[in-house]
Amino acid sequence: MRIPESFPAVAVTAASALLLTGCFSAGTASDGTAGDGGRLRVVMMQPPRSGLSPLSDDAFKLSRWSTAETLVDLDADGDPRPVLAERWERTGERTWSFTVRKGVKFHDGTEFTAKAAARSLTAAAEAAPKPRILDGVELTAKADGDTLTVTTGEGDPLLPHRLSSPQLSVLAARAYEGRSVNPVGTGTGAFVLKKVNGTSSATLDRNEDYWGGRAKAPGIDVRFVPDGTARAAALRSGEADIVESVPVSQASLLDEEQITEVPMPRTNTLYLNTGRGAFADPALRAAAREAIDAEALVEGVYEGRADVAEGLLGPALPWAERRRGRTDAAEAGDPDGRRITIGTFTDRAELPEVAAALQQQLEKAGFTVELEIREYATIESDALAGKFDAFVLSRATVLDSGDPAAYLYSDFASEGTFNLSQLSDPVVDEALHEANTAAPGEDRRTAVLEAETAVLNSDAAIPMLHERVIQGDAPDVVGSAKDPRERLLVTADTHLG
Repeated sequence: MRIPESFPAVAVTAASALLLTGCFSAGTASDGTAGDGGRLRVVMMQPPRSGLSPLSDDAFKLSRWSTAETLVDLDADGDPRPVLAERWERTGERTWSFTVRKGVKFHDGTEFTAKAAARSLTAAAEAAPKPRILDGVELTAKADGDTLTVTTGEGDPLLPHRLSSPQLSVLAARAYEGRSVNPVGTGTGAFVLKKVNGTSSATLDRNEDYWGGRAKAPGIDVRFVPDGTARAAALRSGEADIVESVPVSQASLLDEEQITEVPMPRTNTLYLNTGRGAFADPALRAAAREAIDAEALVEGVYEGRADVAEGLLGPALPWAERRRGRTDAAEAGDPDGRRITIGTFTDRAELPEVAAALQQQLEKAGFTVELEIREYATIESDALAGKFDAFVLSRATVLDSGDPAAYLYSDFASEGTFNLSQLSDPVVDEALHEANTAAPGEDRRTAVLEAETAVLNSDAAIPMLHERVIQGDAPDVVGSAKDPRERLLVTADTHLG
């Protein structure tokens, strides 16, 4: 949401700063003693929703603070790499064997073992509800010495990728003693979570015995500030060192050296209803594709802080630039005043603006366009039922496993659970099947790009732009992570210079 031009920026700054006054006491450790002045003051966007349980989306906060760790992590290409597991191999159709790292201790002083890893994975597999990464997955974990054996109900070639999800972090035994999982003092990471103050703040101190090497910062003081203007004001006033998710409307009020735009695996897409109405006609879908000026959307709505989409997968996936591109473009027909209804929602502030701009572009091309805009909770069921001719959605293209094949299948397979386009195309289905069954690595990436091409050729969805998240850093912050997957923020190397 933009600030009205008639509303003085200084007033916004002053009002927002009041929300953070007294939030941080720089250089104060969690026990109240004076620190060395190098503690990192971090402002996060969303407060905890589940008491920082690692079995919920709160797990990503624990990961971003480097307090809870997983058996494996993902590299820039989305391939697994060692963390608490040193190596692994597939030992059967449904089984994988992981050798765990030695010499690692939990923050409470107990030893990390294969048995501890099995305990955490079992707790996740038996949770109700399960962590999202295990939705539809049967999993058992057993330990034998330094070896962890994980067995799934069906063959799962992506199991190591799946275990990289922060929702499958490994915690000490005492984390699981109560009714909910308690991450305070039970992780293995570079920082020890010492205290959580409800939905307002959290305190972390350096783990002096971290297996990966002593962190450069003595600790982290976190505040949760949902208001974007207030977050930006905290950075501008010097009350914060690192700020998560600076709104586009506030970025221009900060020094360029203070902000970094990180490409996100998220695409702003216009889904076209191929099952009924105007866009059941491939020629009219092609007409809509040709009418859309994505560059105007990027400049007008996102103030240049997004990337024009060349496909469904964007720059957050470096290998996506090798796409083959469209090979079978339909010829555009004449809209001749055909009436269409575009739906979207208010929960993401930019989407109504995008819809309004699309209305103008499509009407210029000859369509008659109506908009229907509601909160997401009240419009999702109608969108899934195909009640709109088109729907504007900001969609994450890489889900928790780091694999875009799951997103493509969900959104464009005949049996996909999120098939807003009502697409039923045997060519697309075959390409998606090949992508989902391909071996991890280069073969799978190639199959994913071929599936993307098949979807683009159908014109069931028109990718418009790839979003960026704007991260704010004070001038003296060194080494904060700029992670497209939003799994890292403060690492052992992050400090004040």
